Amino acid sequence: MSGLRQRNGSTIPIARIAALALFVILSSPQISAFQHGHLLSPLTKHGAQHDIVHNNSHFQLHAKPSKKSKSKSGGGGGFGSSSGGFGSKKSKSSSSDRADPSKVRTVSGYTGSGTKVLAAAANNFDRIRKLFGKDATTDVYVRSPLNDESVFWFVGKVIRMVEDEGAAAGGGDGNELEGSVYPSEEEAVLSQKRLILEYAKNQLRPQNMGGPYAKKLELWSAPGDSEMDVVQNKITLVPITGSSRDLREGFHVKDVGYNPEIYVGEEQEKGGLRVVRDSEGRPVKAPFEIN
Repeated sequence: MSGLRQRNGSTIPIARIAALALFVILSSPQISAFQHGHLLSPLTKHGAQHDIVHNNSHFQLHAKPSKKSKSKSGGGGGFGSSSGGFGSKKSKSSSSDRADPSKVRTVSGYTGSGTKVLAAAANNFDRIRKLFGKDATTDVYVRSPLNDESVFWFVGKVIRMVEDEGAAAGGGDGNELEGSVYPSEEEAVLSQKRLILEYAKNQLRPQNMGGPYAKKLELWSAPGDSEMDVVQNKITLVPITGSSRDLREGFHVKDVGYNPEIYVGEEQEKGGLRVVRDSEGRPVKAPFEIN
């Protein structure tokens, strides 16, 4: 859908880091998401203007890197927790699985590492979005087939440096490519795949993506800022397949960013934006308009 709002320069970084959880508290208007053309849940902050937009302000998750500290509780499993949450020791990769840090954003395994990596990804998103806007943005969805194969959950946005003479001519900091090749949409997602899935299953929606459902999570994409068109069954989602091994020589992870979806209010219990599609990502109902 054309006419989606791009950044207006008004950015509010929000971060609140606790021992076991990261909570972001925002006030926002809400609209509804639809399932098979019917109301799916009363709730999301997504509208024709989203990036994330609340009351005409741009909200971004810019969490500060967590300091190393000892956990005083064995309960929970929240953000940066040592008991199974995002950035926990349970998420630690073996030495043989460790990817090149210049190409991949991942969670290293120590307590709080998820917060630090997410902060870097969000800061990069903010920087690149200022340069290239929605044309360099890709919306990301996660399908959890072991939970419900027909539901695709919106989990945030990725962005990438693109070849744009207009932006490059503007000069200033941040316009130079860190690597030697411009990232593709697939590379923007694959290089942050582990981070996105860890955040989605441990922090955003563990009820539908975590635990027994976590083994077969899938990443799907849509054009940047297309949430309303997706909800209205106007867009087919596209699967993102592959791994970090598919990243080209010359790709650098600093040339991409990730802006995570954030649940507020009732969304934390009932869930946020998700849509129904068939196994090919196609709408199962005809397109419709929202009055």
